[in-house]
Amino acid sequence: MNDLWGLTVRGICEVNGKILLLKVRSKSSHDANRWEIPGGKVKKCEFFDDALRREFLEETGLTITIESLYNVIQNNYTACKTKEEVKSIQLIMKVTSDSDEVTISEEHDGFKWFTRDEVDQLIEKDLLTRAAMNSFKRN
Repeated sequence: MNDLWGLTVRGICEVNGKILLLKVRSKSSHDANRWEIPGGKVKKCEFFDDALRREFLEETGLTITIESLYNVIQNNYTACKTKEEVKSIQLIMKVTSDSDEVTISEEHDGFKWFTRDEVDQLIEKDLLTRAAMNSFKRN
C-alpha cells in the first residue's frame, strides 16, 4: 500500500484580463510541450504561501500577491527519480502581480498570457497539463 502524499501550490495570475501559462520543456519526461499553471511542490516545513511566492519568482521572475483560493484538486503522479506513486493535493490560488514582464526558468520553453477564451481552446485541444485542465474546471 502506497501512502506517499505531496502538496503542490499553483497560482493563476491574471494581469490585464489575461492568464499566465508556462510551456513545459520539450525534453520533459512528462507533460512535454503542454501548458501549465506556474507553481510547484511545497518543501518540508515550508508554508504553502511562501512556497508559491518562491516558485513563482523562480519560474517567472514575478513577485506575486496571493488573493484567494481558486480550486483544490488531487493530481497523482509517478515520481521521476524513485518511480513511486505519489498522491498530490494541489492548492490552486488566485494571484496578482504588478508586472507582466516574465523571465522564465530553464524548466520551461516559453510563456504566454492567454485570454479565458484561449484557455478554453487549450482545454478543448488537450494542450494543458492534467493539473491545469482540472484546475480550470470549477465545481
